[in-house]
Amino acid sequence: MIDFDQVVDALRAAGEPTRLRLLMLLGHAELTVSELVYIVKQSQPRISRHLKLLADAGLIERNREGAWVFYRAQESGPIAQLKDTVTSMALARTPATDRDLERLEDVRSQRRQQAQSYFAANAAEWNRLRSLHTDDADVEAAMLALLKGRTFKEHLDIGTGTGRVLELLAPFCERGLGIDMSGEMLGVARARLSEAGLRRTQVRLADLFSLPVADETCDLVTVHQVLHYLDDPARALSEAARALAPGGLLLIADFAPHMIESLRTDHQHRRLGFDAAEVEGWLMACGLTLSAQRDLPAGRPDGLTVSLWLASTPERALRRRPIKVVT
Repeated sequence: MIDFDQVVDALRAAGEPTRLRLLMLLGHAELTVSELVYIVKQSQPRISRHLKLLADAGLIERNREGAWVFYRAQESGPIAQLKDTVTSMALARTPATDRDLERLEDVRSQRRQQAQSYFAANAAEWNRLRSLHTDDADVEAAMLALLKGRTFKEHLDIGTGTGRVLELLAPFCERGLGIDMSGEMLGVARARLSEAGLRRTQVRLADLFSLPVADETCDLVTVHQVLHYLDDPARALSEAARALAPGGLLLIADFAPHMIESLRTDHQHRRLGFDAAEVEGWLMACGLTLSAQRDLPAGRPDGLTVSLWLASTPERALRRRPIKVVT
């Protein structure tokens, strides 16, 4: 419940021309201070002061990634509803807002170019790795089939990489959050999601062993081709289970056991695939129930089989609470 003083603070923060322009821009995209300086053509200290007022009023969110800080409009809660009302009343085009949108497209174009450069530098190796396993389109089709057209309020994608899983499942999710430890990959994901116009999908730099979400808040969690990089996959699944709401689903995609040792020596794979019983045991230890498991063999004798696991939480929160490991 929002109180009277919060409403007044939010209206006061939004009730200034530059701050209203910033609020409208941050409803279109997640942006840094330097990007906003370029778009609005005001000094960095002034933009920073405006952003602080908007953040203090709860109208925008602030998320740090190393030396960079990303801002975006608040997406949920009563303040978000007030923000939507205020910005919808200010949709009349002006020369200033027209220029803002033109420069926002410049920022998006620059992000696309950076993402394309990163892909180009790594494309040969990625293509070689993809050739070893089941076609991506077949894996994605199998993932969608397991979810059976269900809709979700909160989707968390752990180790989001390029953001492809967020994009794939966006039509079925009200909001999506992808987390990754690679700033370069998050840059690719932001460009991809922006290009697709997915405003209610965002990405964050975060540790998958300490997810930036509250207990039991996500009704869908995906872990796509992540576990084989980890020293402790069971611990990662325990943390994923902590985030799952009652009745929520956990969808895992990873490799079945294989003997391609070069993936460990050359590509930092810590585990050479996972036995189905091993993963089921981890899920049971987290209080989850395995509801489906599928293997998708590669189209070549020496290829990698991709395995899918779908697990669920009880409708009521009677499951064993995952243990939070402190290091």
